[in-house]
Amino acid sequence: MSDERLSFKAMCEKFGVTPRTLRYYEYIELLQPEREGRTRLYTPREVARMTLILRGRRFGFSLEEIRQWLEIYEKHGTRAQMEAWIAAADRQLALLEEQHAQLAANIDDLRKLRDDVARKL
Repeated sequence: MSDERLSFKAMCEKFGVTPRTLRYYEYIELLQPEREGRTRLYTPREVARMTLILRGRRFGFSLEEIRQWLEIYEKHGTRAQMEAWIAAADRQLALLEEQHAQLAANIDDLRKLRDDVARKL
């Protein structure tokens, strides 16, 4: 991994997030950029953390769940983090599968109702 550090603006552009989002992630201690005066510089570590944060959000994890998962790595290392990830992923998969089934049922119900109304025209 490169030792290149990204500016605040470059970090926002790289991940397609707003400055507010980036500041918020820093405020809740998901990210800890280096500082040179008032300038924030994001190291490869912070880039990797941001990648994991956004991936976790995409899969429906809360920021608190993501924070805890990142903290496990800091305190206990990669293996403990991976074990925690598997457990969290299993829970999230079950939740997403349930939501998927409910959504499929709602789509079927709406389609039937739409077809019934269309036939009456």
